[in-house]
Amino acid sequence: MQPERRNMNRSQQDNRNWNGWGAREKRMELSQDGAAFICEKLGQAKPLGVSTLARVIAKVPDSRLADSELYSTDAEIRLRHARGQSLPDWLAMKSGEFGVFPDAVAFPVSGEDIRILMAEAKANGWQLIPYGGGTSVVGHITPCPSDKPVITVSLTKMNRLLELDRVDQIATFGAGVKGPFLEAQLQAHGYTLGHFPQSFELSTLGGWVVTRSSGQQSLGYGRIENLFAGGEIETFNGTVDIPTLPASSAGPDWRQLVLGSEGHLGILTQAKVRVTRVAEEEFFGVAFMPDWQSGIDCAREIIQQKLPLSMLRVSNSEETHTQLFLSATETQRSWLNRLLSLKGVGEGKCMLVYGVTGDLDANRQSYKRLKQVLRRFKGVNTGQRLGKKWAHKRFTFPYLRETLWQMGYAIDTLETATNWSNIESMTQKIEHSLRDGLTEFDSKVHVFSHLSHLYGDGASIYTTYLFPVADSYDETYRRWQKLKSTTSTLIVENNGTISHQHGVGSDHAPYLAREKGEHVMASLQTCFDYFDPDKQLNPGKLFKAGQTEPVETVHTEKSHTEKEQ
Repeated sequence: MQPERRNMNRSQQDNRNWNGWGAREKRMELSQDGAAFICEKLGQAKPLGVSTLARVIAKVPDSRLADSELYSTDAEIRLRHARGQSLPDWLAMKSGEFGVFPDAVAFPVSGEDIRILMAEAKANGWQLIPYGGGTSVVGHITPCPSDKPVITVSLTKMNRLLELDRVDQIATFGAGVKGPFLEAQLQAHGYTLGHFPQSFELSTLGGWVVTRSSGQQSLGYGRIENLFAGGEIETFNGTVDIPTLPASSAGPDWRQLVLGSEGHLGILTQAKVRVTRVAEEEFFGVAFMPDWQSGIDCAREIIQQKLPLSMLRVSNSEETHTQLFLSATETQRSWLNRLLSLKGVGEGKCMLVYGVTGDLDANRQSYKRLKQVLRRFKGVNTGQRLGKKWAHKRFTFPYLRETLWQMGYAIDTLETATNWSNIESMTQKIEHSLRDGLTEFDSKVHVFSHLSHLYGDGASIYTTYLFPVADSYDETYRRWQKLKSTTSTLIVENNGTISHQHGVGSDHAPYLAREKGEHVMASLQTCFDYFDPDKQLNPGKLFKAGQTEPVETVHTEKSHTEKEQ
């Protein structure tokens, strides 16, 4: 690896917020109505002081590694690769109290680079953390305290379309390719992967695979496990090639172990994915259902009838109410409410967003059948106008976190999946747990949910919650931890998965054994131990030996009063 390779990413990283989401020049502003709505729901809040980049760089300790062409020990580069985007990560970044930093960051450009790095790591006991877009919201990339040097391995230079097989419709990419660049390279040839998570602009293909990601249009294109056909993964035992067979009954499918492995097998360097031709037509629309139950029933009927839509999501009444206040003017809301009330949809209305993707004739038939089902459940279809607005802003919601933070509010999400028969009950329990979770602190929590991905036998529940920050970072973290731990426990005790799309990381690891069971956990650990006997690959994620509660972020009182200069 040449010396210049390790420093090239400084300029690329400089455009990213070092202590928040996305590009520095992008923001999602709240209207006066939106800001007033949040204040009415949660009360006035006082923002916490925010540390400066210069102050945090000064706190980065000396690396335990000698200079090398294999990696960079630059303090700012290490800082920028030390955290993801979970709420504990935000508190660490905003306060400036990161706690732990990687000793170095490597920027390999090939599988050979990674093989060399892994050989050195194995010989010297270094720990390796794979890094894609840094968008993890459950602690995938945060180093754990260790007496061994830690190297974060950024795959962002391995981002090219390496091969496109038009006969088999399989594309081979470097695992570090980000969503927009992946789609640009494919669509130049008339193809698409169709995987669009909310983190699309920043997250990477390799990250999608090893965390079992879902895209917003997975109803049409499939989740990443449907799209992942094979590839190459570098392990301490050598390169493992994953063949791209369309199907096989030759024992368990090893791809399923790579999916969701979160770095414990090795480092995925190439991913082969199933692509499709770009559709002739795609459009999104919005309908409003009279209430939450009718929205659930309508969505279930659409899915179980197997209407060929590319996406479908249903917001409950609180989310619908919130979204309209945050995205529409008073005049627009009044016009919409008058229109809906004339058609029998009033205060309890729930928004249903749909996507139709395909050739023109098929789309006409799909849309016709969709409208028939909507009418049967007394839904009001408003067509494409609001759908276009949703599509335009579909990847911008994470930027709202910064706007709310500057107002003094923290925002986070929880997500799960369960069977249809449990949807209504589970949603109520999750929201009740969060809404009343800070009563002892006399602090309000604003909570709302939607069904984000739907299946014949159930759906995922995606819940967002906001609360005022406390008067210190430590106390804000403790309040978040109470909300997270009590509601996560509730989920796994009520037939829900601890994660439908965000993965496990460190935040969900304490709850995984309850979902998988003792014997499955032991067998998975045995398998990973074969590839990583000394637990050098992303330790502390997925598995936590003896750990029953989420790991606490280290803060000091000094960070509470630091102000941006």
